[in-house]
Amino acid sequence: MWRRILSLIIKEMLAIWRDPKGRAVILVPPLLQLVIFAFAMTMEVRNVDIAVLNHDTGNWGRDVEAGIQGASAFDEVIGLQSVSEIREAIDSQRVIAVVHIGQDFTRRIEAGQSANVQIILDGRKSNASQIVNSYLSAIISRVSAAAYSGGTMPDTIRIRHWYNPNLEYAWFTLPGLVATITLLTTIIVTALSVARERELGTFDQLLVSPLRPLEIVVGKSAPGLIFGYLHGTFFILVAIFGFKIPFAGSLLALYGSMFFYLLAVIGIGLLISAISATQQQAILGAFVFASPAVLLSGFMSPIENMPGWMQIATQINPLRHFLVVAQGVFLKDLPLADIARNTFPLVLIAMATLPAAAWLLRKKTS
Repeated sequence: MWRRILSLIIKEMLAIWRDPKGRAVILVPPLLQLVIFAFAMTMEVRNVDIAVLNHDTGNWGRDVEAGIQGASAFDEVIGLQSVSEIREAIDSQRVIAVVHIGQDFTRRIEAGQSANVQIILDGRKSNASQIVNSYLSAIISRVSAAAYSGGTMPDTIRIRHWYNPNLEYAWFTLPGLVATITLLTTIIVTALSVARERELGTFDQLLVSPLRPLEIVVGKSAPGLIFGYLHGTFFILVAIFGFKIPFAGSLLALYGSMFFYLLAVIGIGLLISAISATQQQAILGAFVFASPAVLLSGFMSPIENMPGWMQIATQINPLRHFLVVAQGVFLKDLPLADIARNTFPLVLIAMATLPAAAWLLRKKTS
């Protein structure tokens, strides 16, 4: 039995590597996604333009403006002369935000009264606007703290960020890529396996071979497992040595959880492949699954922000569980109990999808 399975595995590996499209699927998407996710996709806001309308002639108004001028996140700070210019600056998208400092700002501070600063944001860019708002609010808060404490900054509040002291976005993104790109590559390679046989007309030969449906599933699963581990290892090395992201946890625990994660993804890929008549249908089916899987994994937005029923639906998403393991092992040495708790759903998903794929193949043989 094992000799038959090994022969099928070798055949699958050679078929993937000799096919130019197969090589492209293995090599090109992961490299492109590494560049896009690591360098282009970031929740940080940089190089945006801000406008300031300062009607205050006092020191504290100038300090707010100077703080905005010195912020590294802002490319150009445009000075406005009148309120009528605010609408034009926002409407034309010259700036993403306008800071309006009233003429009594310094006077109210020196009188011990509350002083307000108006921040007008471009709501068309809702996410970026909220991030810019937090930047501006932090600048204004620092000036206000100095003003109301007699000109000296308070030293009683000290902020410490655990696991990512400098809030480097790559520290969040790259460990997540170990999970997301491994999913994309593995599911495409697996989804193409049976569909390729049908399209080339060799599926009937496979069915009349001595291979049993279970052996076919094992043989078709192995290439996805191998390529999944290769891609996972590649991105782990890139994250550690290329981007200098600390690896705090157990590599053995990460690889152990990755094994069940890949089995769960392979089971879904084989289900897609079993119901697809052509490779085009298989690729389309893989992306139909992968896109919602990434969006509902917590990688793009927190699961806690989703509706309750959708949070329950994410439990069947293998990426949701392994993402916790990958990021946790990298950044905070996730305890083995937490790794096991997040790996157990992957075992259940694999136990459901792999037998279902074998049943579909058996149905094709009958």
